[in-house]
Amino acid sequence: MSQNRREFLKKAGLGALAGLGAAAGLFPAFALEQTDMSSFTDKPVPGKVRWGMLIDTRKCLGNCTECIVRCHHDHNVPDFGKSKSEVKWIWKSGYENAFPTASTQFQNPEVLERQVLTLCNHCSEPPCTKACPTEATFKRWDGIVSIDYHRCIGCRFCMAACPYGSRSFNWEDPRPKVKELSTAYPTRMRGVVEKCNFCSERLVKGELPACVVSCAENALTFGDLNKPDSEIRKLLAANETMQRKPELGTLPSVFYII
Repeated sequence: MSQNRREFLKKAGLGALAGLGAAAGLFPAFALEQTDMSSFTDKPVPGKVRWGMLIDTRKCLGNCTECIVRCHHDHNVPDFGKSKSEVKWIWKSGYENAFPTASTQFQNPEVLERQVLTLCNHCSEPPCTKACPTEATFKRWDGIVSIDYHRCIGCRFCMAACPYGSRSFNWEDPRPKVKELSTAYPTRMRGVVEKCNFCSERLVKGELPACVVSCAENALTFGDLNKPDSEIRKLLAANETMQRKPELGTLPSVFYII
């Protein structure tokens, strides 16, 4: 591994994973539309990780969809088009759809017209995990909300419980609709739910999520929210940020700079 790559992973809080292949951890509780830094752990505790993402909407402009294309290719997301059967892991939403409870009074018109990247928020208090009767969807030791496709019975209770619309259901067999098969991630079957997994299959190899590395504008920052000197924590401390529907108390791990 090159020195530059080691430094890059270290800034993101991925240094331990680069050497060990995996990390275990916990997740502190915090929420507020404006990030409250006092709720983070001041002293990092070895082995306690909470992965998070920061999206700078000032850099994510125009019609670029490179991160979406890369994510959907790597994870064999089927392309059913804009239909009832649409499956998506990461997508762009209008500002008011992404932040329906945020005040738009006297907001800059340019901001209101932005297309905002949206995905699973990997909440610290995920309502989806409480709704699942088979525990097919669960919160991992590192804060990632994951799905065991073999345990999913297709009841879609998790979809009803998710307030962000971040889950998709395979109404049809998804495999024939995968444009170019990737060996990086397994395909799914008809009758199961799927969503963003923060590229957990890449994290165990010490690699950043596919959407992060594919963004030419460096609009996405990923790292350990429990590590005060990680790049994401530094950016959260230096910028006013937002979360989606923070009043619900789900404590999202995805933040936005507007």
